[in-house]
Amino acid sequence: MSAFKSILVPVPDAETGAVPLEIALRLAGSFASHVTALHVRIDPTTAVPLVGEGMSGAMVEEMIGMAETQGNLRAKAARAAFDAACARHGTPLLTAPPSDGLSAEWIDVVGREDDMVSWRGRLADLLVFGHPGGEAEMPAMMTLNAALMASGKPLLLCPAEPPATFARSVAIAWNGSAEAARAVGWAMPLLREAAAVTVLSVTEQAGRPIDTPADELVTYLAWNGVTATTTVVQAGSSHAGEELLRQTAQCGADLLVMGAYTHSRLRQLILGGVTRHVISHAPLYVLMCH
Repeated sequence: MSAFKSILVPVPDAETGAVPLEIALRLAGSFASHVTALHVRIDPTTAVPLVGEGMSGAMVEEMIGMAETQGNLRAKAARAAFDAACARHGTPLLTAPPSDGLSAEWIDVVGREDDMVSWRGRLADLLVFGHPGGEAEMPAMMTLNAALMASGKPLLLCPAEPPATFARSVAIAWNGSAEAARAVGWAMPLLREAAAVTVLSVTEQAGRPIDTPADELVTYLAWNGVTATTTVVQAGSSHAGEELLRQTAQCGADLLVMGAYTHSRLRQLILGGVTRHVISHAPLYVLMCH
């Protein structure tokens, strides 16, 4: 993968979209890419709760009107945040492919956010989200998980308080899985530009080697012009996610590259898992792929 030429940024509102828009435009400036900011409005007719026969038609219409007004205000503020970010980066607004260079466009649609983001994400090279955080609302997590599982493309998660640098020091969580391998492949444009790359060799049981040793990944990276070192992470406990983030911080990384839901998603939703912990608690950028 040579570069991220098409970047999709879901912008549900001005606040949560600010950091993802900023990093997406920074990346687009580096790779001469096109950024699509996607705002999905909820259909006002589906925003009215089911209350039975006691609600009159006038009351239903009033609730639909209020939902539509709130949606318009949210969309207007989100568009203003997009315009301000483009102005800071000197980004031209284009809807057709240019010959070369940074560009962006705004798309405003009505529907289910998880469906719209997943569908449009299939035609992007990278999706950029904000970290939902531990107290995230369910719709935000639903959209992120749907994009992760259904788009087939990598997600870059941006923390609310991002590090001063991006992808200067990169950690790779390596367990030999197909998901981790895909994440490494998608991250290659960033790995080639990084000042330091550390392979965190994640084992799930004490003394049990992973299917593809870290040394083999280091060799693969070397063939791609990337020099990397290795560190072993013992992740055989219920605190595997915490240990991974601790080791990531210890090696000074500002970006973590990892496979997502390398076990079944149902198992992780029931028992917890590294993916869920990282999504909720990582204080750095995370590029993940299923």
